[in-house]
Amino acid sequence: MAKMVEIGGKLLLLGAGKMGGAMLEGWLELGLDPTQVAAIDPHLSVEAAGELAAKGIAVNPVLAAFGTPAVVLLAIKPQMMEVAMAAIAPLFGPHTLAVSIMAGKTIASIAALLPADTAIIRAMPNTPAAVGRGITAAVPNALVTAAQRTAADTLLSAIGAVEWLEDEALIDAVTAVSGSGPAYVFHLVEAMAAAGAAAGLPADLAMRLARATVAGSGELLHQSDQPAAVLRQNVTSPGGTTAAALEVLMAEQGLTPLMTRAVAAARRRAGELAS
Repeated sequence: MAKMVEIGGKLLLLGAGKMGGAMLEGWLELGLDPTQVAAIDPHLSVEAAGELAAKGIAVNPVLAAFGTPAVVLLAIKPQMMEVAMAAIAPLFGPHTLAVSIMAGKTIASIAALLPADTAIIRAMPNTPAAVGRGITAAVPNALVTAAQRTAADTLLSAIGAVEWLEDEALIDAVTAVSGSGPAYVFHLVEAMAAAGAAAGLPADLAMRLARATVAGSGELLHQSDQPAAVLRQNVTSPGGTTAAALEVLMAEQGLTPLMTRAVAAARRRAGELAS
């Protein structure tokens, strides 16, 4: 993995839960100096706090003693934003970059709680970040410098691929596709297992087959340069069993229109939460 870029100072992690913790693990693997990191999370268990402290990370330090960070990652629950941001806003300097992974919180709503002219990047990662296979879409405000964007790209790349957007309005659609998308895939596994059981397989065997099939297919998709459509065609013999199943899935009222409605519903809800 590439060497960590210089972020120009200290890093403050606001929220060390599943996503924030996964990102922190990725940064440490990239060579980030743990003594330059502070984690603020009053809800951390004693065990989790001890593990971070053992790595050299300052856990819930006196903020005034930490100093001005170069990067602040906002990984708290959206409903905690106002209270938490009030505590850390005084730490921001003229060159501090805020990177937010809070769902539904716009750049404007974040900027309203920080000093004027703060550089802000809004990002939407997903849960496969926990195994280094996530994908994150990110959008900067006009105040983000080229160096800050490069540093943020390296930080976000620690948990998977990164796609940069120039239009924040696309974030709701990203949320609906990749942010919520892992749940769709997990439900596909549930549906395949249920269908296998209905076809006569023992339920536990059907679930093992479904899990392994989806996991293996995802890895094949990851490693292959071929489009998904080509990979699908490679499995499908004319007149065979796969073709018979795809006739159902690709029918006029099949999987594509169903998924289109599902993504539209998620996108609509993301917009409601943002407003």
